Amino acid sequence: MTAIDDLLADFEILDDWEDRYRHVIELGRDLPALPDTDHAPGNKVKGCASQVWITSAVDDASGEPVLTFQGDSDALIVKGLIAIAFMIYSGKTAQQILSTDAGEVLGRLGLSGHLTQQRSNGFASMIQRIKSDAQTALHAEPPRFESP
Repeated sequence: MTAIDDLLADFEILDDWEDRYRHVIELGRDLPALPDTDHAPGNKVKGCASQVWITSAVDDASGEPVLTFQGDSDALIVKGLIAIAFMIYSGKTAQQILSTDAGEVLGRLGLSGHLTQQRSNGFASMIQRIKSDAQTALHAEPPRFESP
């Protein structure tokens, strides 16, 4: 069972939007802390009303780039949305990230109809950033080893 399957199961139990909203906030509270040094302008996601920072790390050991993400926001609900984005994308290959539709997952969670336009746009900006990092990792040149 994936993290998203677990989240879908949680949301099925939560009948009303207020309970789901509180659950999203709890997900944000459980997000690991982003080091202060990563709250840098280069990690800031453009297009979010709240302040959002996302960093990515790439592991090429398997031959395919696998990305993991860390992030933070100054708004609790947005931190929860970051946590959901990471449940969808973190630990996946660049190709999986590029082929996964986060909007479809939000729809299955019943969140898409309950987010303000500003929050929806911010979430889309986060996803765009994650996919951009995946695209960069996919097209990065492998390290070259020089012969002695």
